[in-house]
Amino acid sequence: MKKYAYIGCLGFLAVITTEFGIIGILPQVAEHYKITIDKAGSLLSAFALVIALTGPFMTLLTSRFDRKKVMLAAISIFLITGIVSSFSPPFWLLMLVRILPAFLQPVYIATALAVAVSRADKKRENELMSIVFSGVAIAMVTTVPFATWLAGLWSWEYSFMVQTIVSIIAFAGIYFVLPPMPVKEKKSNGSQLKILTKPTFIISTAMNFFMITAWFSTYSYFAEYLNKAKGMDITMVSYMLFLFGIIGVFANWIAGKMLNKNIAKTTAFFLSGTILIPVLLYFSDGNNVATIIVIGIWGFLYSPSFLNASTYMISSVPDSLEFANSLATSFGNLGVTLGTTLGGWIIVTKGVEYNPWLGTIFGALAFLMIALRSFLEHNTFKAIQSCS
Repeated sequence: MKKYAYIGCLGFLAVITTEFGIIGILPQVAEHYKITIDKAGSLLSAFALVIALTGPFMTLLTSRFDRKKVMLAAISIFLITGIVSSFSPPFWLLMLVRILPAFLQPVYIATALAVAVSRADKKRENELMSIVFSGVAIAMVTTVPFATWLAGLWSWEYSFMVQTIVSIIAFAGIYFVLPPMPVKEKKSNGSQLKILTKPTFIISTAMNFFMITAWFSTYSYFAEYLNKAKGMDITMVSYMLFLFGIIGVFANWIAGKMLNKNIAKTTAFFLSGTILIPVLLYFSDGNNVATIIVIGIWGFLYSPSFLNASTYMISSVPDSLEFANSLATSFGNLGVTLGTTLGGWIIVTKGVEYNPWLGTIFGALAFLMIALRSFLEHNTFKAIQSCS
């Protein structure tokens, strides 16, 4: 039912606002706590690292509980995080409350996707999943730029107040709209762990990791990059985040339709941005109009990355949607961690203008994984045909 997909999307909006809302205010946070930009970036990379390390285990642990209760528990933690963070606590406490919801983030995403497709026809699954994942793009067009704009107007603490309000709305939506959803068919942990032995799934996981690393080596420092490399102030950055998100909503819708036709080609098409965008950013130089056009293209090609990564991984093990998606979330966030860490190191040692070029290296590795999986599947198909 589409209603369930839209509720999942609403919760995803709260999740992404909490995880990525920090991106637009990193320079202000660094200034407030008198720390370097790469250390401020650890608020994003630490969040992502916790997801990467604990996601699959937490998903297995909660897979037997009522899905509605799991989603409510996850959003409750995000709500608490927003409240505490808005009071500008000491940096160690801000880091701690940032990390806590990360334990349940992949659980929420995997559960929301399972709820969205629970009563759907197989042919519509990718479309319904794209509705849930559109929460990412909607956050980029609404809450993330709005929070950045408020931070520029008043102070960075207001950014976390936006996260709190979104989490309250998401909690209410899940509580009042979703019916109780106990898990009827309980899969054993052993049967789910079997997917880790499949070569195509392992290769798909590597593709996800390299692709997200490529994007986040620059996107994690979006505000810093536009400020230092392109000379934009925080108000202009908030407008660019808005543009980024507006186009991203449209991109997710397009990607959902394209994935129904061909998953590998769709993933490769959007992945091409990791190679194309650094070149375009370089040639846009100090021309604001050209830079704005490039940011629009960037938003279009980047926004469906999590949808593409999850769909690409799940397509290699279609009977293990929740566990496969939790692994997609974990390895995607491991990519966020590595991209953010390497991006911070590049800023400190070379300069933020070099960050996009880091993405081309990992983008090329992701393309290599797509080619390798295609080669394996082609050979397997030929072997099956020869046996029959």
